[in-house]
Amino acid sequence: MDKDHILTEAERFVKDILKNDSSGHDCWHIYRVSRTAKTIAAMEQADSFVCELAALLHDVADEKISQSEEIGLALVKNWLADQQVPLETSAHIVEIISTMSFKGGNRPPMRTLEGKIVQDADRLDAIGAIGIARVFAYSGAKGRAMHDPALPVREQMTQEEYRSGNDTAINHFYEKLLKLKDLMNTDYGKQLAWERHAFMLAYLDHFYAEWEGKSSIR
Repeated sequence: MDKDHILTEAERFVKDILKNDSSGHDCWHIYRVSRTAKTIAAMEQADSFVCELAALLHDVADEKISQSEEIGLALVKNWLADQQVPLETSAHIVEIISTMSFKGGNRPPMRTLEGKIVQDADRLDAIGAIGIARVFAYSGAKGRAMHDPALPVREQMTQEEYRSGNDTAINHFYEKLLKLKDLMNTDYGKQLAWERHAFMLAYLDHFYAEWEGKSSIR
């Protein structure tokens, strides 16, 4: 198995699928997640190939991208088979992809170290400066408001409610982004999450001050 060749082909495969995305799940999101996963894998002494390949393929099965998770997973399985990835490795990658999504936060912990790493890498891209940019890109792509003070934050949600779209970009900070710091799996992931979490809190302070026409300088 030529791992470098498979990773290169995975990049091409994903670029073709996500080339027209404008919701924050584009090829550059995949680039960042795969690089972060590779870095964490080295620090945690995990299987770097599994981490990087799962990170590259993780959004193919996302229902926000594919018609459904089932269709997306089938596409991933077929691609892995075409690349002659060993069955055990392929099953591991599919397991990671199918269980790593936030989906309202009501998910069991990842089973393997590699799964924990890829989940951390994906979540890190949802917070901090890039996370802020992505949440507004996604809200704009879906026609959702930037902010509505009258719309309450949803505290508990089913997966269906999480996907319903009855929220705003700012509400999404409280419904997901600000929760991610405490959900990180690895030591390095936790370190990066603390930094990015603090940046989001500072951003929200500025946002609310500007929303009310006040100075954000204290």
